[in-house]
Amino acid sequence: MANYLAQFQTVKNSCDRVVAAVEDVSDLWPTVKGLFEEHQPLKRAFLTNKTRNPVLVENLPVEFILTTDARLRSRSPQEQYLFWFREPYATIVLVTCEDLDEFKNILKPRLKLIVQNDEREWFIVFVSKAHPSNDQATKSVKKVYAKLEVDFSSKKRERCCKLDIHGPNANFWEDLELKITECIRNTLDRRVLFYEDEIRKLTEQRFMPIWNFCNFFILKESLAFIFEMAHLHEDALREYDELELCYLETVNMPGKQREFGGFDSEDDQAMVLKPGSKPLTQIVQDDSFREFDFRQYLFACQSRLLFKLNRPSEVSSRGYSFVISFAKALTFHESGLPFCLREVWVITACLALLDATASHHHDGIVAPDIEKEFYRLQGDLYSLARVKFMRLGYLIGYGTDIEKSPLNSACLSMLPWPKPAVWPSLPPDASSEVLEKEKTILQATSRTKHFGIQRKPLPLEPSVLLRVANRRRASLSTGNIPEIFDGRPGFAEGSGLEASPRTPSSLKVQAPPMSRTNSSPGNFESPLDRPMRLAEIFVAAEHALRLTISDQELIKALSSTQDFEHKYLNLTKGAAENYHRSWWKRHGVVLDGEIAAVCFKHGKYDLAANSYEKVCALYAGERWQDLLAEVLPDLAECQKNLKDQAGYMSSCVKLLSLDKGLFSPKERQAFQIEVVNLAHSEMENPVPLDVSSLITFSGNTGPPLQLCDGDPGTLSVTVWSGFPDDITLDSLSLTLVATNNTDEGGQALKSSAATVLKPGRNTITFALPPQKPGSYVLGVVTGQIGRLRFRSHSFSKGGPADTDDFMSYEKPTRPILKVSKPRALVDLASAVSSALLINEAQWIGIIVHPINYSLKGAILHIDTGPGLKIEDSYGIEMERYMETDCDAGASKAEVSVEDCPVSPKRDSEVLNLCDGKIVFSEWASNVSSILWVPVRALSEKLARGSSSVTPLKQDILEGMRTVALKLEFGVHHNQIFERTVAAHFTDPFDVTTRVVNKCNDGSLVLQVMLHSLVKANLIVLDAWLDLQDGFVHGRSDGRPTSTLFPLVVSPGSRAAVVFSISLEKTMSSGKGLQLPESILNIKYEINGDRAAGAHKPVDADHSGADSERGVLVFKSAIVLQRPVLDPCLTVGFLPLPSDGLRVGKLITMQWRVERLKELKRSEGVEQQHDEVLYEVNANSENWMIAGRKRGHVSLSEEKGSRVVISILCVPLVAGYVRPPQLSLPNVEEENVRSNPPGPHLVCVLPPLLSSSYCVPVK
Repeated sequence: MANYLAQFQTVKNSCDRVVAAVEDVSDLWPTVKGLFEEHQPLKRAFLTNKTRNPVLVENLPVEFILTTDARLRSRSPQEQYLFWFREPYATIVLVTCEDLDEFKNILKPRLKLIVQNDEREWFIVFVSKAHPSNDQATKSVKKVYAKLEVDFSSKKRERCCKLDIHGPNANFWEDLELKITECIRNTLDRRVLFYEDEIRKLTEQRFMPIWNFCNFFILKESLAFIFEMAHLHEDALREYDELELCYLETVNMPGKQREFGGFDSEDDQAMVLKPGSKPLTQIVQDDSFREFDFRQYLFACQSRLLFKLNRPSEVSSRGYSFVISFAKALTFHESGLPFCLREVWVITACLALLDATASHHHDGIVAPDIEKEFYRLQGDLYSLARVKFMRLGYLIGYGTDIEKSPLNSACLSMLPWPKPAVWPSLPPDASSEVLEKEKTILQATSRTKHFGIQRKPLPLEPSVLLRVANRRRASLSTGNIPEIFDGRPGFAEGSGLEASPRTPSSLKVQAPPMSRTNSSPGNFESPLDRPMRLAEIFVAAEHALRLTISDQELIKALSSTQDFEHKYLNLTKGAAENYHRSWWKRHGVVLDGEIAAVCFKHGKYDLAANSYEKVCALYAGERWQDLLAEVLPDLAECQKNLKDQAGYMSSCVKLLSLDKGLFSPKERQAFQIEVVNLAHSEMENPVPLDVSSLITFSGNTGPPLQLCDGDPGTLSVTVWSGFPDDITLDSLSLTLVATNNTDEGGQALKSSAATVLKPGRNTITFALPPQKPGSYVLGVVTGQIGRLRFRSHSFSKGGPADTDDFMSYEKPTRPILKVSKPRALVDLASAVSSALLINEAQWIGIIVHPINYSLKGAILHIDTGPGLKIEDSYGIEMERYMETDCDAGASKAEVSVEDCPVSPKRDSEVLNLCDGKIVFSEWASNVSSILWVPVRALSEKLARGSSSVTPLKQDILEGMRTVALKLEFGVHHNQIFERTVAAHFTDPFDVTTRVVNKCNDGSLVLQVMLHSLVKANLIVLDAWLDLQDGFVHGRSDGRPTSTLFPLVVSPGSRAAVVFSISLEKTMSSGKGLQLPESILNIKYEINGDRAAGAHKPVDADHSGADSERGVLVFKSAIVLQRPVLDPCLTVGFLPLPSDGLRVGKLITMQWRVERLKELKRSEGVEQQHDEVLYEVNANSENWMIAGRKRGHVSLSEEKGSRVVISILCVPLVAGYVRPPQLSLPNVEEENVRSNPPGPHLVCVLPPLLSSSYCVPVK
């Protein structure tokens, strides 16, 4: 079967469509051929795939070939078996006949002979040539076609259809398409089953010695080709996948050494998309194929099917995986392949895949995620080709033109060198080229970075090329050992594994000063060749690559530095653009940095700066500070060359913000110098910068600062400076943000003067104005250095107190300041609640109680109200206020810890009142204190006594006095507390009198009751009575008869003093009265505590005479009235109705008023002619008065005249109640006599029962 391989490939290349054989029985094909071809391809064909599922195939092309054509001539059975895929899938029999006898005798037997082969799928197309106008011919044709259907069609399958050349054929073409499709489907199913059985048989023999992969390949690809011709591309692709897996198993079978391939011309150019690039007979080897060619052939077939399925994304995916796996196979066989064939093949394969997939891909057709994945794969292919291209460039001496960036170093330092069996030797006529290479190497110098940054260049090779190349020279067994292994100055172009790229090369120990480019044999004496110099290695590799590479475009790209750079730039741009369109945008940004390096090299600073900014933003966002330290100086240099002062300053600040270990101290100082110089230069506009990673801040350790509402304060903030030296800030501001309302923004706190930040920890103090209540956290720090306006929002967590370490964190939740809500900070209260002595100098106590707040330097303003004055001649005493439980009058939540000090230094002090205010001492700032202010309540009113019968009512408000207090406290006296304190002043005694007895001699015994009104012991030393006119003393001289003086009256108790008086025999007229009322004089002392109430007067402690010290005199007016013996009016209560009183019943109350004698004005009656004023008093809860309660009645002035006063009233409550009382307001009580007197209580009965309130009992 393998002998037919060439014929198989020829047949397959010549056959690309499904064949339908045309059996032209009646020579009709020239007539209908055009019509048949016009209706191609088949619009909708339902075929069956390998899994026996129906599949809709649209636009299936069918090729019509006559059975007499040479392509369908009879073949040998072996050929038909191998190339069955090209045999017809349907047979169309074209017939026509207009005579029924001719049909029966001639046409029918011939048709029977044609269709007797059961293996063929056939149907008959009857072509009618009868013109519609010829009725006889039309009828005859219909009879013949009807007979044809009866003979060749069945109920299971219709095998006949009719084509009318002169008539309409709308349904014929649909019927024809259905019949062709049915034939193709049946034939396809039968052939697929056949090939599957044959393939199964060969598969079972796979591990037998007689097994031949070529036979298996022909059958498998024939089946795949059948599916491909039928447009069942999924099934065809599946067959090629299975064929690839089977081949890989065959190749990897041990025991057989097969030739890999790769030695033919143009094998360096990948044929991954050209399945017909080599004939199969050329790549066959024994019973299989060469791996190098056959794997590319299989992938090319797979790619062709994927493109037909419109899946270029899958081609890219499979292509990238295939390139990687095939490159591994090339690596395994590298020693037997041409020099760098692997690298060249990978480059050409990637470029071929990129061109093919890009031409077949159209945006917007596939889903967005598939589209992004496609561009990601395109970027990977570009990146792979770029890396391999850089390796080739480095091998031929273009390493100095490759940017030693982190990306290039990472790619190339991990990419192994080529490993040929023998490293290419130097051609004999290449001395001039070697000299030119050496000159180029000597002239190449590494670019000095800006700011004088000294860094060891990143490596671009996995190991030293000089050593690797000389080791692989076939004629070198030993050589100049120092030159081979150590002859490299500081590994300037080595792998860089010996030193960290962070450390400047000047800080490293220098290797022996031997040049790699001028290596010489020295004292080397050996019959073997000397080691090759680096320039010679480059030239030898270049000549070997010219022999390997057949692609002229790639040869041109490696022919010069300019062409190399152009190709390198195109590959980098292609990778970057595709990565930007995928979801791997970061890869695109990194590659933009490589493009920027090329632009920077050629002075295109604007393009370079744009790309560098993207790269720096990516590295900064990912916190890749090592990579950022490589790129950021280049960006700064571009900005400086572009005179972008703002951007240049920003880059310098970012360089300072990087880790300290990335740059030396001198380099960091250079960054700071540039920042300061730029900030103080003549820039047009201020430059705002974020220095969050350079200047960080935090609150001091410990609890937050506690302030009260309205209080200013001082806030200390720790600021860490990342500058290497001291730096002066023209201004510095701190913003506080309220945690309860972050939308309002914070209030800025500004430092008062210029601030000098030292490296590391700094403590900055800000004046804090009054803030609103709430918790505050640190917001941002802003400031200015010349024209630089910086801003930092980075919060720091400081290290221990003895270190300057700092680290940035997210915004802390711990508040730095807490301003309490408005609350009571201090309380002013009166120390004494009981009464003080009026008209005497008394101490009034004011308790000052701080509540968790200091009263240092507080000022108290004291303003007395009317009737009260401060005794200025005496000082104000201030002393500590002590309570029994340290919380006598306030809740424990309001008591400060300072209210209960252990041992204060001072407990009392005398303060002087100046302009109505006093200043608190420092010792009283945090403790409760009491102020004793000497005051005197003034009253010109003389105290009056009362009768025990009609006692006087005490007016409390009459003795009230007020003191207005205003306390200014706080750091700036911003807190004000105002309160008015009331004090009660009173006389020492309340005097009541009564006549307790009348002696036989007419004298009266007058008892004077003394009721103590103060909380103090009153000591009565003496008492005398100055009588008014009309009264005289009895047997005494006006002194009481008691001999118990001194008399002590306790607080709230009563005492009595008895006087003997008598009426004066001769009463003088009222005009000459000398003393209208009696005066009671009491000499007393008071013994009390000022903390409890009334006490000894203030001036008593300061009087000169000890005998008079503390003795007080109290005077009270007493009115004594002469008895009235003959009343002038009598009031009698008339009897109540006999039926009694009842609630709710209207009754009449009657009083009779009768004149006993005529009244005179001197007798206490107001003269009102013949009218008398009356008034009825009743309890409103017990009685409802229906008439007038007050009025005048007419009463004659003659003796014996009388009048009856009647009032209607209604009892409201049942029981014994006091009845209404009649009084005569204008007549004194002693001139009125009740006769008969009214009852004290009357009985009121309940109301009568009413049926309306009765509830029947069930």
